[in-house]
Amino acid sequence: MTDVAERTAEAKTHDDESERDDAHLEDIEEGAGCTEIWEHLSEKRAETQSR
Repeated sequence: MTDVAERTAEAKTHDDESERDDAHLEDIEEGAGCTEIWEHLSEKRAETQSR
């Protein structure tokens, strides 16, 4: 199996898990760029710090 195929198979396995490493990115639309991702993460961080 190629490296890409292995990562794809692993990602599919992780999709079934309840907690994923990228769960914090669920709210981001597919195709979002770096700026949108950075803004999203900054907003989430601010929410967490204000609690």
